[in-house]
Amino acid sequence: MSGPSCYHCGDPAGSDAVEFDGHTFCCRGCRTVYDLFQSHNLEYYYELEQAAGKSPAAAEGAYDYLDDPEIAGRLLDFQDTRHQVISLSIPHIHCSSCIWILENLHKLNPGVISSQVDFPRKKARIHFNPELLSLKALVRLLADIGYEPSITLDDYSGSGEKKDRTLTYQLAVAGFAFGNIMFLSFPEYFESGEYWLEKYKVLFRWLMFSFSVPVVFYSGMGYLRTAWKGLRSGLLNIDLPIALGILTLFIRSTVEIIGDLGSGFFDSLAGLVFFLLLGRFFQQRTYAHLSFERDYKSYFPIAVTRIGEDGKETNVPVYEVAPGDRLLIRNNSLIPADAVLLSGTGQIDYSFVTGEARPVSKKAGDTLYAGGKQLQGPIEVRALREVSQSYLTELWSDSAFSGEARGSFRNFTDRIGKRFTLAVLTIATLSAGIWLTIDPGRSLDVFTAVLIIACPCAIALAAPFTLGNLLRIFGRNGFYAKDTNALERMAKTDTILFDKTGTISTTRQNQITYTGIPLEPREARVLKNLLRASGHPLSQTLYRQLEPLGIVPLEHFREHLGQGLEGGAEGHYFKVGSRGFVQDSEIPTGQVESAGAEVHVRTAAGYRGCFNIRNAYREGAAGLFGRLAPRYKLAVLSGDNASEKEALEALLPPLTPAYFNQQPGDKLHFVRELQQNGRQVAMVGDGLNDAGALALAEVGIAVSEDANLFTPACDAILDSRQFTRLDTFLDLTRKAMGIIRLSLALSLMYNAVGLWFAVTGRLEPVVAAILMPLSSISIVAFTTTATNWIGRKLDRSKTEINARG
Repeated sequence: MSGPSCYHCGDPAGSDAVEFDGHTFCCRGCRTVYDLFQSHNLEYYYELEQAAGKSPAAAEGAYDYLDDPEIAGRLLDFQDTRHQVISLSIPHIHCSSCIWILENLHKLNPGVISSQVDFPRKKARIHFNPELLSLKALVRLLADIGYEPSITLDDYSGSGEKKDRTLTYQLAVAGFAFGNIMFLSFPEYFESGEYWLEKYKVLFRWLMFSFSVPVVFYSGMGYLRTAWKGLRSGLLNIDLPIALGILTLFIRSTVEIIGDLGSGFFDSLAGLVFFLLLGRFFQQRTYAHLSFERDYKSYFPIAVTRIGEDGKETNVPVYEVAPGDRLLIRNNSLIPADAVLLSGTGQIDYSFVTGEARPVSKKAGDTLYAGGKQLQGPIEVRALREVSQSYLTELWSDSAFSGEARGSFRNFTDRIGKRFTLAVLTIATLSAGIWLTIDPGRSLDVFTAVLIIACPCAIALAAPFTLGNLLRIFGRNGFYAKDTNALERMAKTDTILFDKTGTISTTRQNQITYTGIPLEPREARVLKNLLRASGHPLSQTLYRQLEPLGIVPLEHFREHLGQGLEGGAEGHYFKVGSRGFVQDSEIPTGQVESAGAEVHVRTAAGYRGCFNIRNAYREGAAGLFGRLAPRYKLAVLSGDNASEKEALEALLPPLTPAYFNQQPGDKLHFVRELQQNGRQVAMVGDGLNDAGALALAEVGIAVSEDANLFTPACDAILDSRQFTRLDTFLDLTRKAMGIIRLSLALSLMYNAVGLWFAVTGRLEPVVAAILMPLSSISIVAFTTTATNWIGRKLDRSKTEINARG
């Protein structure tokens, strides 16, 4: 069944292969791109990686809206009469050859000034001369060479989030100050007695003071502000003792150098803030090139073709679509608003909206819902509602997307913060009270010493460093968590819900079986040509699966929408389609109950058989469910019908519930009911129909064939190739929480030793200088080593999966 592959894109060439220059191409588009590269001396593209290209797929007129100055102006980063700059998202960037060709666009068109690729974000920033190359022509050039940009409504609205670099700057300032203060503190540590060191000791102390000012009032301001807000709200969070420690260190150190009483604790102060910010950097670290927050604007086009009363076609921003507008929806384009079909053949794919994998046939007068994709040629529709009032966009009005449905999640550090803060303040107050009766002059020193040494820097570092390192390990293995809070919620999960289509099943292949009388070679050739003439997805699926056969002209062909095909050639006649369309009493009764989509075949001689097309479930899925079942409550929520119920039940552990025909709202309400019963829910899905459930669940995990392409709003993105290791990822989050608890015990041990020095009035600068950085460094070292050790389990599971495969 396999044939030659396309030299440009690597797809099967099929029966429509084009031979050129000694190579085979799947279509004339790939052949044209190859010729374009050759004529501009860019054939090195194919030496970087075989079959690295992408087949051109842009429809004629698809980018006419870019001629609108208003739309173009909203997309451009910079524009002048002879120089414009645009940043385009190009999902098909996947290897070194992609980068090479995109950064050599100027050789393909002199209108391109320069181009630069951001590979992790899959973006290209292109400078071009609008007098030589329009924006539309630039985008068309990219589409023609197989790198069609993704330009969506989200790009037009300009709602992209700008990167905040404040934390990076704060960390840099603290690190610079910490290094310099440590250098200036060496004379204080060693008391060498050198004349010039003793002479300039006061100057060194004031230099340390000057370095500490930006550390406190710039780098450490976030902790001071959070502690103050917590006090105003009546909350004692972990930032309060940190803020007290920072202020106490700074104030006491400043008093000491003003009164020439000592050098203070500026080194400990700078080290404390630096390590805290380093931990926060890990905590906030995420995958900037992935999108975890999406709504309908991430999928809709920014413009649509509107047909006026005079029949004139104009491209208008999708925001301007009003009820009653007549719209042209091109092949493979999304329907932007609820509408009624006026003309054309409607084959609508609602899989992103409902989860139903089979396209729906529509005729003139039928209602079409926003988010559906037209699969068979252009159609004309009349809008019934505005874009913002469509069925799809109403999904985002649910409280699940407001950020309030989950409630306020408090991480591990915050949960222990109140108790730790109360303990520190109590010990400091009691110690000061006792010293008031022993030596009133030392009471204040003891009070400040307790606040300094008990500053919970190690506790604050344990969670971000442990989970931050785990984020890195997971990302290396194809699991991309949004932040450390998502990992903490994963560790608490007790219920896991799975979508079926695209999650448990894979969209990369189907299982096709044939039951009945075998077809003769000439009959099979006629059947393949009959299927070739149809644009229906089931017809195309069968057409691709049948053996390569010669092309023969059909003598008769007719397609009955939603029913099947009939036609013939070379004296053979076929009816192909649903059981009702074939209408033959010879169809075995048992076949009616079979799982999957059925395509029945009948010839003039009578009924021949049935093709059964079933979703292919991911290899190893049964083993995954078997490993999860003892520890989690499992369920499957599918937008598909129940035709594959038996196959799915065979895959799942006994008594695992599976619910079919689940609309987006049904899934969302299912999650909400579980949460009301005290369950901690993880939702695993892939489509827009899962978006509500993914957003509402404690953890939403989106399974994606390509992590940089389609992903709904979620807390984590799981590479589909790593699906069977989901249990390992969950298990490691639980172990990571154990590491955090061990780190807490280690931190408390350091605090206990330090508190003994502070309470007994023996806290010397050198003791504080040693204990505070030592506790922070040891916690960082322990958590990093421990998470790397447990991360080895991922490598072992990968080896086991490869061995089984």
